[in-house]
Amino acid sequence: MTLSTKGTILLALEDKWIWDSWYVHDGTLWHAFFLQAEKSLGDPDLRHYHVTQGHATSRDLTEWTYHGTFLSPADQTAFDDMLVWTGSVVRGDDGQWHLFYTGGARAENGLYQRIGRATSTDLFNWQRVGSQPILDLEGPNAGMYETEHDPSRWHDRSMRDPWVIRNPYGSGWLMYFTARVSGTTDPHAAGAIGMARSADLEQWSLLEPAFSGGFGQLEVPQVFQHGDRWYCLFCTEARYWSEAYTVSLTQPRVSGTHYLVADDPQGPWTIAPGHFFDGAMPCRRYAARIVETDEGMMIMGFADGGRDNFIGELMDPEPVAVDADGLLVFADKKDREAV
Repeated sequence: MTLSTKGTILLALEDKWIWDSWYVHDGTLWHAFFLQAEKSLGDPDLRHYHVTQGHATSRDLTEWTYHGTFLSPADQTAFDDMLVWTGSVVRGDDGQWHLFYTGGARAENGLYQRIGRATSTDLFNWQRVGSQPILDLEGPNAGMYETEHDPSRWHDRSMRDPWVIRNPYGSGWLMYFTARVSGTTDPHAAGAIGMARSADLEQWSLLEPAFSGGFGQLEVPQVFQHGDRWYCLFCTEARYWSEAYTVSLTQPRVSGTHYLVADDPQGPWTIAPGHFFDGAMPCRRYAARIVETDEGMMIMGFADGGRDNFIGELMDPEPVAVDADGLLVFADKKDREAV
């Protein structure tokens, strides 16, 4: 099935909502992977606990062929037998494609998230790597994270949305993920970008958080380099802004996508100054990614619409550039201030 629309929506499924997505190019085609759930659930909030992962391909990021579901919760007892959430895909030195994704277990009502791996030779057919996670909040650096679920502070124990890149300044690989740190007075200042390292994409060591603060959740991180500067895109909701970050700005709270900046992918990272990059109330676009194309950087994410009017469709790519100060801006110069 080929799906294409004009305007703001590029990929919509008649019977499914689509949300968080991630992309990879195989040399010929763009591959989009995304979370999906049946609209027959009725309430969009239920989608998180009735989720599968879908796949589509395109030559130009505007006309897509949908290939259906490629990953569902495990059909036997496993760390991911309830949830398979957001991830990323890289190609290893062995020529295989590696999917890193978030899993949640029925035994814990999905409240504890961990990271798993699947592999593929063609990006269409995937094989899970065991029934256990490849990374959890364990080891010498675990004490720097919120490792247990504290329902008085948060609805879950956060460890999700893995983003993997090659280590640009050495051998091996780096992983970034959504997490929280412990010990903050303001729960909305506990959000963190977690970090791990691997020599071979199989064995991972938990590192100290790459960043924490500003928000209660820094979801769906994406780390990339442009020029000599590093960027870490993330998304968050208006209700998760910390008091300290809120009073530092002259704009109202919004939901959407902002980013961190650094001179090195291992930090130190800081919140990009100025207005929140791509936010609105109600939320317009969420879980955005930057995709590098021959025409330059494009931002892609799903149309949100807010809790009362959830849309759940992938939006057209929009061009993004870097200004003289090294900050991300919309290339068409549209005003992205709070609405």
